[in-house]
Amino acid sequence: MAGIEDKCLDAFAGWLGTLGDDIVVLLRAAEALDAPPDARKALVGAINYVFKSLDLVPDGIDDIGYLDDAFVIRTGAALAVRHGLPAVQGDATAAIGGLAAAAETVREFLGPALYRRFESYVSNLRRGSARGRSAEDISSSAEVFAAFAADVRSFAKGYRPPDFGKDRRSLIKLKAFFEAKLPT
Repeated sequence: MAGIEDKCLDAFAGWLGTLGDDIVVLLRAAEALDAPPDARKALVGAINYVFKSLDLVPDGIDDIGYLDDAFVIRTGAALAVRHGLPAVQGDATAAIGGLAAAAETVREFLGPALYRRFESYVSNLRRGSARGRSAEDISSSAEVFAAFAADVRSFAKGYRPPDFGKDRRSLIKLKAFFEAKLPT
Protein backbone atom coordinates (compact mmCIF):
# COMPACT_ATOMS: atom_id res chain seq x y z
CA MET A 1 0.00 0.00 0.00
CA ALA A 2 2.91 2.37 0.67
CA GLY A 3 3.79 2.38 -3.06
CA ILE A 4 0.34 3.52 -4.14
CA GLU A 5 0.23 6.08 -1.31
CA ASP A 6 3.54 7.59 -2.42
CA LYS A 7 2.37 7.62 -6.04
CA CYS A 8 -0.89 9.31 -5.04
CA LEU A 9 0.74 11.89 -2.79
CA ASP A 10 3.00 12.97 -5.64
CA ALA A 11 0.27 12.86 -8.29
CA PHE A 12 -2.34 14.65 -6.19
CA ALA A 13 0.03 17.52 -5.39
CA GLY A 14 0.60 17.97 -9.11
CA TRP A 15 -3.11 17.77 -9.90
CA LEU A 16 -3.86 20.54 -7.43
CA GLY A 17 -1.22 22.64 -9.12
CA THR A 18 -2.74 22.21 -12.59
CA LEU A 19 -6.47 22.22 -11.76
CA GLY A 20 -7.09 25.62 -13.34
CA ASP A 21 -5.32 24.63 -16.55
CA ASP A 22 -7.01 21.22 -16.57
CA ILE A 23 -10.54 22.63 -16.57
CA VAL A 24 -9.58 24.89 -19.48
CA VAL A 25 -8.36 21.80 -21.38
CA LEU A 26 -11.78 20.20 -20.88
CA LEU A 27 -13.50 23.43 -21.85
CA ARG A 28 -11.54 23.62 -25.12
CA ALA A 29 -12.50 20.05 -25.92
CA ALA A 30 -16.15 20.83 -25.15
CA GLU A 31 -15.94 23.88 -27.42
CA ALA A 32 -14.83 21.72 -30.36
CA LEU A 33 -17.61 21.69 -32.92
CA ASP A 34 -16.97 18.05 -33.76
CA ALA A 35 -17.14 16.80 -30.15
CA PRO A 36 -19.71 14.00 -29.92
CA PRO A 37 -22.76 15.18 -27.89
CA ASP A 38 -22.35 12.60 -25.10
CA ALA A 39 -18.65 13.38 -24.81
CA ARG A 40 -19.41 17.09 -24.67
CA LYS A 41 -21.97 16.58 -21.89
CA ALA A 42 -19.47 14.44 -19.94
CA LEU A 43 -16.90 17.25 -20.21
CA VAL A 44 -19.37 20.01 -19.33
CA GLY A 45 -20.76 18.01 -16.40
CA ALA A 46 -17.25 17.47 -15.03
CA ILE A 47 -16.30 21.12 -15.41
CA ASN A 48 -19.60 22.28 -13.93
CA TYR A 49 -18.79 20.23 -10.81
CA VAL A 50 -16.11 22.79 -9.96
CA PHE A 51 -18.93 25.30 -9.40
CA LYS A 52 -21.13 23.05 -7.24
CA SER A 53 -21.69 24.43 -3.77
CA LEU A 54 -21.96 20.94 -2.26
CA ASP A 55 -18.89 18.94 -3.29
CA LEU A 56 -17.96 15.48 -2.15
CA VAL A 57 -15.12 17.19 -0.29
CA PRO A 58 -15.85 20.82 0.65
CA ASP A 59 -13.35 23.15 -1.02
CA GLY A 60 -12.31 24.68 2.30
CA ILE A 61 -11.23 21.39 3.90
CA ASP A 62 -7.52 21.61 4.66
CA ASP A 63 -5.35 20.76 1.69
CA ILE A 64 -7.71 18.19 0.16
CA GLY A 65 -10.73 20.35 -0.68
CA TYR A 66 -10.01 20.59 -4.40
CA LEU A 67 -8.86 17.02 -4.89
CA ASP A 68 -12.39 15.78 -5.57
CA ASP A 69 -12.56 18.40 -8.34
CA ALA A 70 -9.28 17.09 -9.78
CA PHE A 71 -10.63 13.52 -9.60
CA VAL A 72 -13.85 14.55 -11.37
CA ILE A 73 -11.91 16.32 -14.15
CA ARG A 74 -9.83 13.21 -14.85
CA THR A 75 -12.75 10.80 -14.68
CA GLY A 76 -14.86 13.15 -16.83
CA ALA A 77 -12.07 13.18 -19.43
CA ALA A 78 -11.98 9.37 -19.38
CA LEU A 79 -15.76 9.22 -19.86
CA ALA A 80 -15.57 11.71 -22.73
CA VAL A 81 -12.93 9.61 -24.47
CA ARG A 82 -15.14 6.55 -23.92
CA HIS A 83 -18.02 8.50 -25.54
CA GLY A 84 -15.97 9.07 -28.67
CA LEU A 85 -13.91 12.18 -28.02
CA PRO A 86 -10.52 11.58 -29.57
CA ALA A 87 -7.85 11.40 -26.87
CA VAL A 88 -5.85 13.88 -28.92
CA GLN A 89 -7.75 16.38 -31.06
CA GLY A 90 -5.50 19.17 -32.25
CA ASP A 91 -3.56 21.57 -30.08
CA ALA A 92 -6.56 22.71 -28.05
CA THR A 93 -7.22 19.33 -26.42
CA ALA A 94 -3.90 17.51 -26.67
CA ALA A 95 -3.91 16.95 -22.88
CA ILE A 96 -7.27 15.12 -22.79
CA GLY A 97 -5.55 11.75 -23.23
CA GLY A 98 -3.25 12.42 -20.27
CA LEU A 99 -6.13 13.52 -18.06
CA ALA A 100 -8.16 10.47 -19.09
CA ALA A 101 -5.21 8.15 -18.40
CA ALA A 102 -4.79 9.70 -14.93
CA ALA A 103 -8.25 8.41 -14.03
CA GLU A 104 -6.45 5.08 -13.55
CA THR A 105 -4.60 6.60 -10.57
CA VAL A 106 -7.96 7.66 -9.13
CA ARG A 107 -9.17 4.07 -9.56
CA GLU A 108 -6.05 2.69 -7.88
CA PHE A 109 -6.46 5.08 -4.96
CA LEU A 110 -10.18 4.48 -4.42
CA GLY A 111 -10.12 0.77 -5.23
CA PRO A 112 -12.39 -0.91 -7.78
CA ALA A 113 -15.67 -0.88 -5.84
CA LEU A 114 -15.45 2.73 -4.66
CA TYR A 115 -14.23 3.85 -8.07
CA ARG A 116 -17.30 2.29 -9.73
CA ARG A 117 -19.48 4.37 -7.41
CA PHE A 118 -17.41 7.46 -8.18
CA GLU A 119 -17.46 6.90 -11.93
CA SER A 120 -21.24 6.51 -11.80
CA TYR A 121 -21.46 9.76 -9.81
CA VAL A 122 -19.31 11.59 -12.39
CA SER A 123 -21.36 10.14 -15.24
CA ASN A 124 -24.53 11.47 -13.60
CA LEU A 125 -23.11 15.00 -13.30
CA ARG A 126 -24.44 15.61 -16.80
CA ARG A 127 -27.91 15.58 -15.20
CA GLY A 128 -27.10 17.88 -12.30
CA SER A 129 -26.63 21.62 -12.25
CA ALA A 130 -24.48 24.30 -10.68
CA ARG A 131 -25.12 28.02 -10.70
CA GLY A 132 -28.50 27.26 -12.24
CA ARG A 133 -26.98 25.61 -15.32
CA SER A 134 -27.16 21.93 -16.20
CA ALA A 135 -24.85 20.20 -18.66
CA GLU A 136 -27.83 19.97 -21.02
CA ASP A 137 -28.46 23.75 -20.76
CA ILE A 138 -24.80 24.52 -21.35
CA SER A 139 -24.45 22.08 -24.24
CA SER A 140 -27.60 23.15 -26.07
CA SER A 141 -27.41 26.95 -25.85
CA ALA A 142 -24.60 29.02 -27.34
CA GLU A 143 -25.46 31.89 -25.00
CA VAL A 144 -25.40 29.73 -21.87
CA PHE A 145 -22.21 28.04 -23.06
CA ALA A 146 -20.53 31.43 -23.57
CA ALA A 147 -21.41 32.54 -20.03
CA PHE A 148 -20.24 29.17 -18.68
CA ALA A 149 -16.96 29.43 -20.60
CA ALA A 150 -16.37 32.92 -19.20
CA ASP A 151 -16.95 31.60 -15.66
CA VAL A 152 -14.55 28.70 -16.27
CA ARG A 153 -11.82 30.97 -17.60
CA SER A 154 -12.31 33.38 -14.70
CA PHE A 155 -12.03 30.54 -12.19
CA ALA A 156 -8.92 29.20 -13.93
CA LYS A 157 -7.27 32.62 -13.97
CA GLY A 158 -7.96 33.22 -10.27
CA TYR A 159 -7.30 29.69 -9.04
CA ARG A 160 -4.49 29.37 -6.52
CA PRO A 161 -3.63 25.81 -5.56
CA PRO A 162 -3.74 24.93 -1.89
CA ASP A 163 -0.55 23.82 -0.22
CA PHE A 164 -0.69 20.04 -0.28
CA GLY A 165 1.47 18.73 2.55
CA LYS A 166 1.76 15.16 1.23
CA ASP A 167 0.61 13.77 4.56
CA ARG A 168 -0.68 10.18 4.46
CA ARG A 169 -3.44 11.18 6.88
CA SER A 170 -4.79 13.42 4.11
CA LEU A 171 -5.32 10.33 1.97
CA ILE A 172 -7.27 8.65 4.76
CA LYS A 173 -9.50 11.73 5.17
CA LEU A 174 -9.97 12.01 1.43
CA LYS A 175 -11.04 8.41 1.01
CA ALA A 176 -13.36 8.71 4.02
CA PHE A 177 -15.23 11.59 2.34
CA PHE A 178 -15.71 9.49 -0.79
CA GLU A 179 -16.88 6.45 1.16
CA ALA A 180 -19.35 8.53 3.17
CA LYS A 181 -20.74 10.78 0.44
CA LEU A 182 -20.86 8.71 -2.74
CA PRO A 183 -24.23 7.12 -3.43
CA THR A 184 -24.23 3.34 -3.16
